[in-house]
Order: sequence, then structure tokens, then C-alpha cells
Amino acid sequence: MKKKNQTLGEFIIENQESFQYSSGELSRLINSIRLAAKVVNHEVNKAGLVDITGSAGEENIQGEQQQKLDVYANETFIQTLINREIVCGIASEENDNYITIQGQNEKHNNKYVVLMDPLDGSSNIDVNVSVGTIFSIYRRVTPEGAPVEMEDFLQPGNQQVAAGYIIYGTSTMLVYTTGCGVNGFTLNPAIGTYYLSHPNMQFPENGNIYSINEGNYVHFPQGVKDYIKYCQAEEGERPYTSRYIGSLVSDFHRNMIKGGIYMYPKSSKANNGKLRLLYECNPMAFIAEQAGGKASDGFQRILDIQPSELHERAPFFCGSKNMVEKAEEFMQATEAKLTTKVAK
Repeated sequence: MKKKNQTLGEFIIENQESFQYSSGELSRLINSIRLAAKVVNHEVNKAGLVDITGSAGEENIQGEQQQKLDVYANETFIQTLINREIVCGIASEENDNYITIQGQNEKHNNKYVVLMDPLDGSSNIDVNVSVGTIFSIYRRVTPEGAPVEMEDFLQPGNQQVAAGYIIYGTSTMLVYTTGCGVNGFTLNPAIGTYYLSHPNMQFPENGNIYSINEGNYVHFPQGVKDYIKYCQAEEGERPYTSRYIGSLVSDFHRNMIKGGIYMYPKSSKANNGKLRLLYECNPMAFIAEQAGGKASDGFQRILDIQPSELHERAPFFCGSKNMVEKAEEFMQATEAKLTTKVAK
């Protein structure tokens, strides 16, 4: 039974037996992420008081301007995971390539790899909008004892053993799953402890919020345009409410609690969408499905996509199950019309 006021540490110990690989390593890994998140949270809360906001003057592998807090968060999570010697490899949205980690005696005996977006929504830092960290955990597929290889990271999302996010907002929350439901923990900053505040989180099957950057409307596929018009129509429970923060963690978190759909489709400006499959789509899709929601690229389940490269992008439709399925209907109807037109 999940009890409120239970600490994250107590929860991990009490529930580690329900995890199929309960050797204690995954529990220590989650604890390491918890520690790094507290350090990053401290810096995020100082933004505006110290010289931590603004551009770092460099671009990441995606060609995006790195913010100072991007760099800080990336280094903090990487060093915390390396120092604890519980992972054999790390891949970050901010790094060109993956990192191989040796344990004691230069061995590579650890079982897990971590993929992460260390600071999602970092372009919002300067205007004091909530940002977050997203993480994804897999068991390595190459033999233990040898350095990790690319195939350890290029696994479909259905092979994840855990995933989660930290949202640095009016309160700081860590939300995660190990495949046994989704639970949220809120940080008490006075004592530095996370407490179970949102047990067994669930997406409502239906919602009335749609989250998409409508400024890109003219660049969207016709199916997305049709779905947006459907959301705005004066029928039944509609029109829906448009809410878009521009920080995936924040939009996803709100929609999971209130019911809604988040969309970042492909467009004429970004043929594969903007979100990274490994660092953003897969972990959020795993969480969504564990919370009774759904995640798709508009045509297929996100978690069944076989990645082909480390920084691959994918269209993303995620949220309340019935809303995602309705969006898929519009996408597939448009595709069917195009196929028929070409055939003629």
C-alpha cells in the first residue's frame, strides 16, 4: 500500500522487490538521480540572483544554443552517476556521443545505461518558467565486463526498465516509473527530502486541454490541422482549452493531472519533429502508458520505434488515451486520402 508522507528512500526500499531485476542497483541509481536533482534544483532556484542564467556561448549537437544551466545540469548528473559507479554508460542530449564508464579496477561490470535531457525547457529559464530533467534507464544488451557500445543505447522504448522526470516549479517534484505504475514525490526544501505526494498517478481517459505551438500551424500536416479544428469546434464537451508552456515536462505534467494531449508533430520546417526519441519521447511515453495514457508518432506506438541514431527525432502525440486516439484518426484519415489520390 502506498502511503502519503512516505519518503522517496523508504518507497524505493519497500518496493524494490516488485522490480523484476531487484538486485539493489536500480534503487541506488534512482537515489543518485534524486541527489543530482536536489543539486540542480538549488541552482535553478538561484537563477536571477547569481550569474547562472543566459547563454553559455556554445551550441549542442542539435545546433541549439546551450544555456549556462544546461551545462551545469548536464555536468551535475553525469558526475553524480559516475561517482556512484552504478552505470556503465550515459547518453545526454547535450553531448555529441555516449560516455563509457569504468568501475573499480577499470571493469565495466554495471548493468544499466542512462539517457537524459538534463534540463528540458531551458530556453524558459530567463523568464522564470518551470523547467525539468527527463531520464530513461535500460539494461545493457552487450556482455558485462566490456565497454558499452552504441547498441546499448539504441534500444526501443519498450525495453526501458525505468523512466522519470523532475519538474523544477512552484514545488519540485520527481515523478518516475519502474513499470509498476507512476508515483510523484515532492521535495521539502527545508530538509531536502522527497515525500510521496502523488501516489498512483493516472491520465484521465478524456481531457479538455490540447498543447501545441499553434504559431507553427501553417507548417503542420493536414491531419494535425484537422485535429486542431476538431478541438476548437463547438460540439459536445468542446471547444477544448489551448494550453502550451513550451516546456515538455511542464505541459506533460499538467496534462497528466488534468487530462489533455501534448503534440509536437512533424512540419514543413522539421520533417521529423523536434523532440528527441531517446531523451524525451521514449521516457515520457513509458510514463504515459504506465499512467493509463497513450503515446504515438501519429501512426504507431512510440515505444515500438527502433532507434537508428543517438539524437534521432520523432513526431510526438502523448496524453489522455481517447484524445491521442482521436488525433491518430485524423492523421490516418489524411494519409489514406493522400494514398488514394496518388493511386489514381
